[in-house]
Amino acid sequence: MHDALVSLRDKRTPADVFRRAATRISVLLAAEALRDIPSADTTVDTPLGPAPGRRVRGDVVVVPVLRAGLGMLDAVLELVPSARVGHIGLQRDEMTAVASQYYSKLPQNLETSYVLMIDPMLATGGSAVAALDLLERAGAKVIRMICIVAAPEGVALVERHHPDVAIYTPAIDRELNAHKYIVPGLGDFGDRLYGTI
Repeated sequence: MHDALVSLRDKRTPADVFRRAATRISVLLAAEALRDIPSADTTVDTPLGPAPGRRVRGDVVVVPVLRAGLGMLDAVLELVPSARVGHIGLQRDEMTAVASQYYSKLPQNLETSYVLMIDPMLATGGSAVAALDLLERAGAKVIRMICIVAAPEGVALVERHHPDVAIYTPAIDRELNAHKYIVPGLGDFGDRLYGTI
């Protein structure tokens, strides 16, 4: 996981390598976040005979926070292809760092689902709290959040407003700078992912 994180942090990493590293780290984070999801025993027939195994039993809903969260979505769906997908669009005002919602489309029956909210950067925590508020209003009871890099301020705000939401991240960085960017961070995830720098 940390090898992928180093590639993501390196300012010389081109967009194609950045995408591959984001996929690698997202699969690992999702596997950890969904480690205790209910599963059921099953048996399948191989070409040489029956084999025991386990299948996911719980309903998984993956909710990327647009636009950067989309860079993690395919990786999570590779891990749990049966997952349903919702979307939350939040835009952060660059002057105030306050998030405003511009889009929300969520699946039905979230109260019986394991909701995995994905957003690569947890900076101030304002967007995360707004998205988590929206998910709870929609009925979600079990929510986990995965992010690739977090700031202590963002983690603290999420923990204060949503103490039952577990945060999965490989790195909690030093601080936010005056512009509310994570330091050392990895830059603007969306711009680096999509080559719009």
